[in-house]
Amino acid sequence: MKKAIFIDRDGTIIWEPPVTEQVNSLDELEFMPGVIGALSSISQLGYELVLASNQDGLGSETYPLAQFDVVHQKMLKTLQGEGIEFADQLIDASRPDDHSPNRKPGIGMFGNYLAGDYDLANSFVIGDRLTDVALAKNLGAKAILYGSNEQPDDCVLATTDWKTIAEYLRCTERVVEILRSTSETSVRVKIDLDGKMSSCIHSGLDFLDHMLDQIVHHAGVSLQVEAKGDLHVDEHHTMEDVAIVLGEAIMKALGDKRGIGRYGFVLPMDECRALVLIDFGGRIDFQWSVPFTREYVGDTPTEMFKHFFKSLGAAMNCNLHIEAVGENNHHLAEAVFKGFARALRMAVKREPFSYELPSSKGLL
Repeated sequence: MKKAIFIDRDGTIIWEPPVTEQVNSLDELEFMPGVIGALSSISQLGYELVLASNQDGLGSETYPLAQFDVVHQKMLKTLQGEGIEFADQLIDASRPDDHSPNRKPGIGMFGNYLAGDYDLANSFVIGDRLTDVALAKNLGAKAILYGSNEQPDDCVLATTDWKTIAEYLRCTERVVEILRSTSETSVRVKIDLDGKMSSCIHSGLDFLDHMLDQIVHHAGVSLQVEAKGDLHVDEHHTMEDVAIVLGEAIMKALGDKRGIGRYGFVLPMDECRALVLIDFGGRIDFQWSVPFTREYVGDTPTEMFKHFFKSLGAAMNCNLHIEAVGENNHHLAEAVFKGFARALRMAVKREPFSYELPSSKGLL
């Protein structure tokens, strides 16, 4: 489903005169600090940008349309020069005493976004008034209040800094939840690549839970796993589907991969040594050399670790090479999971405000 960011104009993108509350000439046109750079980066996140503005009495004698257009078109042209395009412009000309359903926070002019094609729960409204916060609530979207550090209820962020808004939206993109249900398993995985939510893991296999917990602690991510599988048959389906859903969640959370490290780790653990190489370059290759000597570690079959990581690597659409040596099979498995976690940490880490794609091809 598509997602949108509905952005107010006056007081949010451009300066709003305190008395008239209307920008009446090019001399009054002034962009808010940092807004152009922030919108340029936000436009790369996969949202549709939609302008949503109340313009009291637009088209009347006191506020002629031609007067508005001179300023508005100059604003749009400036933004377009930085690659910022609005997919739609929703402008209501009514006055407050008209009680128009189209006037924000009313949602009368948002009909195209209410038909089910948009994921409004993961869309945003950005504006400088409490009516913008109310609009977000009426749409079922999330509100970001610009111009104040006092965060009201029903608002996920309040700030006077456009850079903070851009970084918040980038981080929000890295939280993903995926459900998979088959006749053999039911798996839910939620991951936050920036580690800002609580973690809880229940796969039905205690040792697998212990290994997945290493990813939480050593990759710096948050991870929630709930799996119910046909363990009365064997462990295969549960481990395979947990790996698939986890890999899909990581892949989706990476988004367009801009700013990530891409590669990553060699890790010693007691008498063991694990080498885990990862590349989120968009191609799939899997190599495995881990000589287990026991059939089980705890309640988990050691033969399934190879299949787990093969399924995980394929779902992440990456190159994943794993080698490990050691004597203690518990240490061997743990070294592999810790090595993977550290490789993942390096590969998914985002440099603040970096939007470079780590590829000479320009595509990952």
